[in-house]
Amino acid sequence: MLQIANLTKHYGQSQKGITDLTLQVMPGDIFAFIGHNGAGKTTALKCVSGIHGFDEGEILVDGISMNDNPMECKRRFAYIPDNPDLYEYLTGIQYLNFVADVFQISAREREERIAAFAADFEITGALGDLISSYSHGMKQKLAIISALIHEPKLLILDEPFVGLDPKAAVILKNKMRDVCASGGAVFFSTHVLDVAEKLCNKVAIIKDGRMVITGDMNLIVKEGQSLEDIFMEVACDAERG
Repeated sequence: MLQIANLTKHYGQSQKGITDLTLQVMPGDIFAFIGHNGAGKTTALKCVSGIHGFDEGEILVDGISMNDNPMECKRRFAYIPDNPDLYEYLTGIQYLNFVADVFQISAREREERIAAFAADFEITGALGDLISSYSHGMKQKLAIISALIHEPKLLILDEPFVGLDPKAAVILKNKMRDVCASGGAVFFSTHVLDVAEKLCNKVAIIKDGRMVITGDMNLIVKEGQSLEDIFMEVACDAERG
């Protein structure tokens, strides 16, 4: 579903960014991307989503090259940044219809999907309000609905649980599982390691722009350990190295 091969993106002449990143997200995977602040997670996600160009490497979405055919790639995934910038002069329903227009979703399909997702995330009554009046959590819910509306094969999420109340977080986890059950995949960054450990079947840990460990969650997190233990161990080993 997503292949990242030898991806390198640096800012200016510095080494800040990511270096030689390689990983693969298969259909059915819920893949956690973990690292400290400034490790390069957001840079990598922005390269994958086509927001940033990159210096070296290759990104394939469903077998399609981001370099060669970025528009076709973008039809197949949805990306939610850690702080979604929405058009605040629109109402919630206007924004969702705008996104539906971009993806050429029929009137009947968008009406059904918006109604279902808005009910799930309990924002039906707020869809007629200006987005500028929404709380951070409400904006996050609207961004999630806008990402799901075209039924993407791949969800790319940067810290998706920040700002969500516990009920909305549970609903999002279920939606992520639904995407995978239908043959899609989820690739997301998070600092909430216990959630990642319980939710994900794959994990990658990045430090200072470089991969330090990746693989199946149940092989990396052994009995008697936690993902937090592994993260701290890997981080300390990397510092000593």
